Amino acid sequence: MPLEAGLLEILACPACHAPLKEQETKEQETELICTGEDCGLAYPVRDGIPVLLVDEARRPA
Repeated sequence: MPLEAGLLEILACPACHAPLKEQETKEQETELICTGEDCGLAYPVRDGIPVLLVDEARRPA
């Protein structure tokens, strides 16, 4: 389920405050990926709601 463009414009990574971009995983789930060079955390989107908790984020590979 894609997020609204207006929502993506105001969301930021809670860890480093960089903008987020939407990306689908291989499992057809949506994640919000931090665009910060040193961060890169991936936040899950569950039932169309972004879970912007650092403890719930996936570390970059």
